[in-house]
Amino acid sequence: LSKGNRRSAGEAGADREVVAQSLSLIIGLTVLCTLSPGPDMVLVSSNTLRGDRRRGLLTSLGVLTGNSVHIAYCLLGLGWLIANSIAAYATLKFAGAAYLLYLGVSSWRSANRDEVMKEPAPRLARSAYLQGLLNNLLNPKGALFYLGVFTQVIRRDTPATEAVILVAAMVTTSALFWLAFVNTLHLPKIRNLLAGSRRLVDRAFGALLIALGVRIAIER
Repeated sequence: LSKGNRRSAGEAGADREVVAQSLSLIIGLTVLCTLSPGPDMVLVSSNTLRGDRRRGLLTSLGVLTGNSVHIAYCLLGLGWLIANSIAAYATLKFAGAAYLLYLGVSSWRSANRDEVMKEPAPRLARSAYLQGLLNNLLNPKGALFYLGVFTQVIRRDTPATEAVILVAAMVTTSALFWLAFVNTLHLPKIRNLLAGSRRLVDRAFGALLIALGVRIAIER
């Protein structure tokens, strides 16, 4: 009995070590993916600097919702179908590229107008949230990232409790990053620095979004 207890304790300790390693890997991968410059970061930056902190946070919430959708279909095994279907992946890629081009052109055209600031608050909120959601969902690299995670870290034989912990860690890490990122961009020093350059900011982010759209469209 004593040997059995020691064995059980040893197995429990090994399980905890595996969970800790997986947790560290998940958090590290999520941070690296979120930090890498991409459509989500450009859009959140644009909406925060062109609007305000609320607009940036709502855009981030849309991005997080998109992340949750990616996680959900990967849990159901649909991520593999998207990544391995030429038609599905091409459709997602070109839809994402077209949406980025649309956002980029809209930002460039708004450089000479104040339409963003004049939108009613409810419409502004819906617009920011939907922009973040669609931007994230239509990014084919999001599907590939979560497919990689669910292939290498969270597998079918992963215990349900461990899977829940790892998924919660991914979502929490992303949420904390976007919260810190938006609040940093909203610091008075940064906003004062760009206060007289709204047209330049609009055009710069418009050009970045267009460039990202073109890059996604031509990537193989």
